[in-house]
Amino acid sequence: MALVELRGSLIVSVQAPQDSSLRKALVPIAAAVVAAGAAGLRLDGPKVIRACRHLGVPILGIYKDGSITPTFDHARAVVRAGASLVATAHLELIARIRRELRVEVVADVSTMEEGLRAFAEGADAVATTLSGYTPQSPRLEGPDLALVAKLTRHGRTIAEGRYGTPAQARSAFRRGAWAVVVGSAITRPDNLTRRFLSQLRRRSSSNTPSTTER
Repeated sequence: MALVELRGSLIVSVQAPQDSSLRKALVPIAAAVVAAGAAGLRLDGPKVIRACRHLGVPILGIYKDGSITPTFDHARAVVRAGASLVATAHLELIARIRRELRVEVVADVSTMEEGLRAFAEGADAVATTLSGYTPQSPRLEGPDLALVAKLTRHGRTIAEGRYGTPAQARSAFRRGAWAVVVGSAITRPDNLTRRFLSQLRRRSSSNTPSTTER
């Protein structure tokens, strides 16, 4: 099964907002990261999934429509497009997706309690994707490594959410992560450019002589 293939690997999330010019470049970006060694892809929507099937790696498919794969019909659409696994934030869908679509299901969760419920519902793995993005989860600048460490004691746990450096990914693996998903840090040149410019501006501002120095 796909999860076995992905153990100990890097999965790259290749996504962009609907209004981003990067939408036209998602397939070439996906091809580039696979050529560079990514073991799997996390992709949004049937169109992109279908266009990337030929790349030959497992695809963790999602369908963003207000939330992550909110209905069974959304799950069926990404599976028909070629997804090897389905991720959903809707835990009540797990059993039906596994039973009727015969694919492994990854539950996107934000807390320990949600993760435990997902495993109880039959999730093949959980992903820490939503930690930091829900009212019930902690606000962190970096990834929620503590949640990864706790969930790995109960089942396969994919580390995802604000992984920006190889060191953070290594930390997740040391805590028992099954795989690590990295997105914007690899695939979003617009975000990287804004961060680069922001740091340059801060440095420039700190180097500006004060009035008294002039």
